[in-house]
Amino acid sequence: MIDKRPFDTLGHADHGWLNARHHFSFADYHDPARMGWGAIRVWNDDEIAPNSGFPPHPHRDMEIVTYVRQGAITHQDSMGNQGRTGAGDVQVMSAGTGVRHAEYNLEPETTRIFQIWIQPKRLGGQPSWGAKPFPKDDRSGRFVTLASGFESDLANEGALPIRADARVLGATLKAGESLEHQVGTGRHAYLVPATGRIEIDGETVDVRDGAALSGGRTFTITALEDSEIVLVDAE
Repeated sequence: MIDKRPFDTLGHADHGWLNARHHFSFADYHDPARMGWGAIRVWNDDEIAPNSGFPPHPHRDMEIVTYVRQGAITHQDSMGNQGRTGAGDVQVMSAGTGVRHAEYNLEPETTRIFQIWIQPKRLGGQPSWGAKPFPKDDRSGRFVTLASGFESDLANEGALPIRADARVLGATLKAGESLEHQVGTGRHAYLVPATGRIEIDGETVDVRDGAALSGGRTFTITALEDSEIVLVDAE
């Protein structure tokens, strides 16, 4: 019910300006056992050197969520959008019928991000982009919905919209605090501590490890250290 993916077993690519770890098969890293988890297709743990980044490149038919852990990322795209997303905040891009974008670290320090790709529930559609700050105090001791494909989350929690039957959740826990997350039958959750160490039903998960959680049960997450957690719950 818990498939732990230790950090040192993840795919690795060091391009100098980009030091990347891949939770699932991506680019030159291929593992038939790690092709995705339900509709979650990519979870990259990227470290981007100062004054560098991803030059313009295309995407289509994918929901791309960027969670900034340290520093900031500056976005530009073919729709004319520009924006800077800082640590603890989130940006989402629905690639739809096609879009070109660039992601740069224009800061004097290394930027660290999780980049998450989720397969959309429908192909096509007009591409879109959005970003939003989520103050950490608002998610202390509980999960807050950062991005969602469910109308109730958009209305009640102000989540950023994505075109997938999925939620991207964030939480901060003090050492010793616990929370629960129910993964519905037939659904898939993937969790990574951005900082700190946690236990999931007694299974220790270290910082930047991944944990694939199967559907049909409720999991108890306990912080062994002050921790910042990102979780995606998808089909």
